[in-house]
Amino acid sequence: MTSLQMSPSIIALSGGIGGSKLALGLANSMSPERLMIIANIGDDFKHFGLHISPDIDTLLYTLSGKSDSKRGWGLANETWKVMETLEKMGGETWFKLGDMDLATHLERTKKLHSGETLSNIISNLCKKFGIKSRIIPVSDDIIQTMVKTPDGDLGFQEYFVRNRCKPIVTGFSFLGAKNASPNKEFLKALSSPNLKAIIICPSNPFISIDPILSVNGVREGLINSHAPVIAVSPIIGLSAIKGPLAKQLNELGYRVSSISIANYYSDFIDGFVIDNEDRLSVTEVEEMDIKVKVCNILMNNITTKIELAKTVLKFSSQCYKSSKKIRKKN
Repeated sequence: MTSLQMSPSIIALSGGIGGSKLALGLANSMSPERLMIIANIGDDFKHFGLHISPDIDTLLYTLSGKSDSKRGWGLANETWKVMETLEKMGGETWFKLGDMDLATHLERTKKLHSGETLSNIISNLCKKFGIKSRIIPVSDDIIQTMVKTPDGDLGFQEYFVRNRCKPIVTGFSFLGAKNASPNKEFLKALSSPNLKAIIICPSNPFISIDPILSVNGVREGLINSHAPVIAVSPIIGLSAIKGPLAKQLNELGYRVSSISIANYYSDFIDGFVIDNEDRLSVTEVEEMDIKVKVCNILMNNITTKIELAKTVLKFSSQCYKSSKKIRKKN
């Protein structure tokens, strides 16, 4: 059995930038071979005929140490000659693809066209990039996050990048999710006796975690797994740590609070990690039958990423899995 075939002790569900920070911390706080990261594919799309997987690539670049730490996405020391030339030709440049980044999209698209699965392609890229943890797309089928607005539905990248999250959000849907098959390795790991915890990274619940949960059988798998499920809040105080989450919460009628996130996940999480700034929320979250850990959750360097990861891992060992009931969201 190779290291990449070892049964995971920790599963992490992750989107892009925010989730990848904790994923990197986890990979540096435990045996990385024992970490399985389930990646969101709802924001994958076709551009210039290429298959683009933004969240997967952010995880690949972050865990391999190749990411641009200032931007939080893409590759360090990237150049933009293709985009600059394309702009001079009057082509579309609203979605920026760096010259080195293009190599990833070209190779992935070529292999997909030859019949390889996305899972296999990402597994091989992990090996090429020297990543010991497993990064696994939640499904090898196509899932598309659609953003509902008063003016009609928008594809996720149209909303997120082209329109810079300006449209008002009235809801989300995930095309293809109901008929998508969850990754077999993921399902097998959920029932493994070696699994110690499932961690929901501090990613946006609507656009990063929900596309994962929407795949047939995933939410049930989390509920039925013997391992405790721990979520890390993507909210500190009245603000989102990163991205448009606070705006989306407001538009969807939720209060901007870590309590809203706990309640949103309350049917399947057993533990919740919140920031020191939100310690007054502890009682309200515990009333949902969810154990709470209060600590610093802002990850602005490798030290704080590892510190949070170690805290989450220790906390997960103190949580229990409730098998007597399935909590209902209010």
